[in-house]
Amino acid sequence: MKILHVFDHTLPLHSGYTFRSRAILQHQHLLGYSTCHVSSPKHPDNKAATEVAESFLFYRTKPWQTKFWQLPILKEIATVLALKKRILQVVAKENPDIIHAHSPALNGLAALLAAKKCKLPVVYEIRAFWEDAAVDHGSCEEYDLRYTLTKKLETYVVKRVNAVTTICQGLRQDLLSRGIDASKVTVIPNAVNPAQFQVIDKKHPALLAKYQLQHKQVLGFLGSFYGYEGLDLLIQALPIIQEKLPNTCLLLVGGGPQQAALETLIKQLGLTNSVIMPGRVPHSEVNKYYSLVDLLVYPRKSMRLTELVTPLKPLEAMAQGMTLLASDVGGHNELIEHGKTGWLFQKDNIQDLAEQTIRLLQHRSSQHEIKQNGLAYVNEQRTWQLSVARYQPIYGALCNER
Repeated sequence: MKILHVFDHTLPLHSGYTFRSRAILQHQHLLGYSTCHVSSPKHPDNKAATEVAESFLFYRTKPWQTKFWQLPILKEIATVLALKKRILQVVAKENPDIIHAHSPALNGLAALLAAKKCKLPVVYEIRAFWEDAAVDHGSCEEYDLRYTLTKKLETYVVKRVNAVTTICQGLRQDLLSRGIDASKVTVIPNAVNPAQFQVIDKKHPALLAKYQLQHKQVLGFLGSFYGYEGLDLLIQALPIIQEKLPNTCLLLVGGGPQQAALETLIKQLGLTNSVIMPGRVPHSEVNKYYSLVDLLVYPRKSMRLTELVTPLKPLEAMAQGMTLLASDVGGHNELIEHGKTGWLFQKDNIQDLAEQTIRLLQHRSSQHEIKQNGLAYVNEQRTWQLSVARYQPIYGALCNER
């Protein structure tokens, strides 16, 4: 069986979106599937018609460059039409059995239009509702015209494809509330490959010395600095924590749209000597920075995006045997069992964040069982091998229908 995957951004980029893409392709090949791959005009490098990345061949889609097609709404239509055309070209060459389109909805719509012409079934995978992400990024406001149209387009696609998958229950339940048949929607959760992670049992000596952390208790966050991550709440909690534990500091590894605002807040609170921001680091170096952290903190704010979508980072933390504290938004509640695989604090509550952090740092020696539970959870329930295997009955049923 051959699957044609339609992605937005994909390999060889490194992001949460492409980590999942990479894992799906690798494990589908292990399961015996053949795959071919198309990326939309949104992929940053579309100069070549094809590209081999990590042994996978990708068909790139060139955007339409004329000024007419760069106007609002017309730009989105151009994306769909260009991608539809490219999908049909690849179908003619590769002869796949199924088209598997990954959100956003423009990809799903292009796949639907192409599938209607070549008479192939479509699986549409939703990784997030992109209108909710656009609210946090400032591209639109909740329930404005763009938000509403994007949501309606997603619903249109979901109702017309043959099968739908989501990465978590939050997204699935939202679709069911729109009247989508429950039998049509399957959860294929995010996961990790345990072989790619090592349990951290000591701090990297060179980095420990470089940042002078030998006698510090280190709170940490590694990832992208988006507003919904709530890093401003963590920074505001730090002075409260330091009243009880003055040797506490904060390590923020990464970058993103909120970086300048966070740096300003750090200066305003007089925390310049207590917050370390190394910037983005090479993917191969990330584990070394993880090793410096005594408690990973994920203070996501409550909004539709965070209530409905599960992040990947807490699973990676568990796979390394690390202790984590997270806000009790819906996405975290799906991943973390309070007091068993990690700890939760009241969302958007700076005082509770500080108090929970103080308690955990004061009792670090008693958290061995929590770490072991987290390791067992990812090894027994959240491996990519188990997760990707859930596609098999979906694909099988669609091929039998054909």
